[in-house]
Amino acid sequence: MKTFLLSNNLNKLMLIPCFIFGLSTLAQTNETEGIEFSITKTIHDPDIVWNPAPDFFPGCSFTILHGDLAKPNLDFFFKIEPNTEIINHTHNSAERMILISGELEVQYEGEKPQILKAGTYAYGPANKPHRAKCLNSGQCVLFVAMIDPFDAVPIDKK
Repeated sequence: MKTFLLSNNLNKLMLIPCFIFGLSTLAQTNETEGIEFSITKTIHDPDIVWNPAPDFFPGCSFTILHGDLAKPNLDFFFKIEPNTEIINHTHNSAERMILISGELEVQYEGEKPQILKAGTYAYGPANKPHRAKCLNSGQCVLFVAMIDPFDAVPIDKK
């Protein structure tokens, strides 16, 4: 009987390291597989790379914050130099925007122009022509979130 109790207790003691090892293996697996990490960025972060915008947006640049231009759910900063006009264009995706800096005049087709100031939220419907102009109060930096992959189609007004 004593032998059974001793071996039973010994078996229980041996299970503890196995249990701890198993948990640590799971924890290491969770840290390296399938975990998406949070991010924070400001327009002044030194590791941000500003890329030139398409040629029909002269004086503009952008940086991807999260996602991929060719895939859904894209977040990016869009920078416009002061006194720069953004030509009339459309996107296949709706845009959700917050102006981070500057003053930006935005006009959607059939609507009156609106002046966005830093901290202003704006929503732009998909496929609705619009134009913008960064006014003379410093660079305009816009946070933009798109549901669908990025596109910008200039509209010729002849």
